[in-house]
Amino acid sequence: MSEILHKELSESILKVFYEVYNELGYGFLEKVYQNAMYFELKSKGFKVEAQRQIKVHYKNVLVGDFYADLLIEDLIILELKACDHLVKAHYSQTLNYLKATNIEIGLLLNFGEKPEIKRLIFTNNRKD
Repeated sequence: MSEILHKELSESILKVFYEVYNELGYGFLEKVYQNAMYFELKSKGFKVEAQRQIKVHYKNVLVGDFYADLLIEDLIILELKACDHLVKAHYSQTLNYLKATNIEIGLLLNFGEKPEIKRLIFTNNRKD
């Protein structure tokens, strides 16, 4: 059986997600949840960067950039949502963030009426 990439870190992040969700509940703007996640993760000793700019290249030409909601330990991108439910575009967005970086794990976390989690993986050996 293969090892799950960044399993312990992912589990720790998900515990924080549920802690924040249980405390704040449903109905705030995404920025409120981002700030709460940032605070909780930092207070637990994790290296956390909010709104980290990531440049996107196409055939070695800079074509744009995006801002990761939260980057944890330079290993996992958190894409946070506060919507009714996750849709295909949210998955595609997070997967594209992984494709554009050397980061292999993305956690798509929705602070909707019911909490939703999707763990996305795009390993570096699949990148150009």
